[in-house]
Amino acid sequence: MWNSYVALDLETTGLSPMRDQILEIGAARVENGEITDTYETFVDSGVEIPERITLLTGITAEMTMGGPGLREAVEGFLEFSGDAVLLGHNLPFDYGFMKRNVVKLGGTYERRGLDTLAIAKSVLADLPGRSLDRVAAHYGISQEHHHRALDDAVTAARIYACMAEQFGEERPELFEPSLLAFKLKKESPVTNSQKGYLRDLLKYHRIETSVKIETLTKSEASRMIDGIISQYGRIMR
Repeated sequence: MWNSYVALDLETTGLSPMRDQILEIGAARVENGEITDTYETFVDSGVEIPERITLLTGITAEMTMGGPGLREAVEGFLEFSGDAVLLGHNLPFDYGFMKRNVVKLGGTYERRGLDTLAIAKSVLADLPGRSLDRVAAHYGISQEHHHRALDDAVTAARIYACMAEQFGEERPELFEPSLLAFKLKKESPVTNSQKGYLRDLLKYHRIETSVKIETLTKSEASRMIDGIISQYGRIMR
């Protein structure tokens, strides 16, 4: 069993690291099997939160508004986690979002990790499902705030400890970290013409937004322009 790591969970606006945004970051530092510190923050990404996500997580626009922006939130997590091994339930999902945003902000991100979902699929094949809540229920782990980042990160850490205690001697290889992989498509930064047109659109339609235009990629800027035109119309000269 790997006794020291950082358990990570993210709440996002959707399933695609390339299109969707991080809403909340939750992480718990585990040392010698004990939680020693936590990191938790909302992320004000300046985007509309889909109704289905609010229904699932309870996170509303009012909760994220005025909170740290993406750079501050991600850099806070990086400082908290350092180069520790990561752990999460369906960790490739959270790692993909984190890596994409670290790279977007000009950094690099390569880590080793432990995926409790992959372990559960190997050792708990008879369960009707291996979602976080099903595995937690199987081990009698209570969840007060399911689908909130810090609570889910802590739950994943507890699940890992339970599975390691039950299966660690029999299948030790499953409880060792491996290099995490996420293929990131090369993205071009927002162009000067896009920045100018976006600012003109926002001013013309009197739209207030907390989105930092300079941090957008070319494709994100294009989608934002298309969304504004679709909803409000073009600039009429």
